[in-house]
Amino acid sequence: MTTEILIAQTTIDDEEAAKSLARGAVEARLAACAHIDQPFTAIYRWKDNVETATEWRISFKTTAERLPELQAWVHQKHTYEVPEWITLPVTGGSDAYLAWVVEESTPTGS
Repeated sequence: MTTEILIAQTTIDDEEAAKSLARGAVEARLAACAHIDQPFTAIYRWKDNVETATEWRISFKTTAERLPELQAWVHQKHTYEVPEWITLPVTGGSDAYLAWVVEESTPTGS
């Protein structure tokens, strides 16, 4: 396997918005799949205030090649002024699963 696989994560404060971001990215083949974590409490500093919010984390499985387009798409659709966007390298995994991520993240006709 020579294609670099990544997990890209964002959070959002609405479950339906999380589902919409996850589904839209998969439908557009920007990611092979997306997992939405159970709601959690986030405490953070924003504009000189300490805020508390309930958020859902979305973890997109994608390729390094598709990452820039996925990031642009998520930022365009996201409701936050500054959405969380972090990426984590996948340093191992089953060959079959990693091949599936590549296949499902590749635009049709490529």
